[in-house]
Amino acid sequence: MPPSPRPEGLFSTHLLAQLERLTFVSRRTWPGRVKGERKSPRKGVSVEFCDYRPYEIGDDLRYVDWNAFARLNRLYLKLFVDEEDLCIHLLLDASASMAFGEPSKFRYGQRLAAALAFIGLVNLERVGAGLFREQVAAGWSPSRGRNQFLPFVGSLLGVEPGGRTSFNGALRQYARKARDPGLAVVISDLLAPDGFEEGLRALMERGFDLHIVHLLSEEELDPPYAGDLELVDAETEESRDVTLDAEALAGYRRRLAAFLERVEGFCRTNELSYHRASTGVPLEDLLLRRLKGSLVQ
Repeated sequence: MPPSPRPEGLFSTHLLAQLERLTFVSRRTWPGRVKGERKSPRKGVSVEFCDYRPYEIGDDLRYVDWNAFARLNRLYLKLFVDEEDLCIHLLLDASASMAFGEPSKFRYGQRLAAALAFIGLVNLERVGAGLFREQVAAGWSPSRGRNQFLPFVGSLLGVEPGGRTSFNGALRQYARKARDPGLAVVISDLLAPDGFEEGLRALMERGFDLHIVHLLSEEELDPPYAGDLELVDAETEESRDVTLDAEALAGYRRRLAAFLERVEGFCRTNELSYHRASTGVPLEDLLLRRLKGSLVQ
């Protein structure tokens, strides 16, 4: 049975209160579907003046600038910034490699996704989710309103990590099917045999404002093992006998550094927001310090 979908099981009420004061930072604007609290590229009616346009028959006379008419003897309509909602997409890797570590990368990712969903929902944004393996294995259609939080958490906790990763294929599928591109947060260890670049490019090509949270366990960053070991691939179940001595550890660290540089280089080149996080970092520290200013504020 999955855990009870209660927020207290994911994070403290104290953290919930802190999250309630946060909002998402978006580098772009999109037309929303309903009224919200975020500036839209469409012009509408709000308290913030935007521009003028000539009056046309049928326009609301309440928005005519009569001062301009007195000076120019022409009718101009005042335009205002329309305030609409943003669509937040939370994409969580649910493949077998995410089950590694203590706490597992998947459990940590669940808590992070739930916290980000809470921030979006209390700010009247639409929040959707996709959990992916070889393809998108489960999802949550973009929904709006604080009352969607508990159902979202229940859906999130109903999924267990397992299966192989096709990072590129799954994200291409999500990008193709998404009706409303918006701000997307990809939470993954990025350990995929086919790489990660093409999947991220698919989201970029659809116009998503993309943020990468690269999750790794403490054991992956600094292996505590030594001696003769049998290593089993979590996704393919292939095994290999190794002797983990100082030379083998040095080789592992070189390959890990090259992989991290590849990820960071790709994100830097494509101007993507990149955040590497260890599961040993308290979630509160990640949300309120490391992500603040770039993803939330």
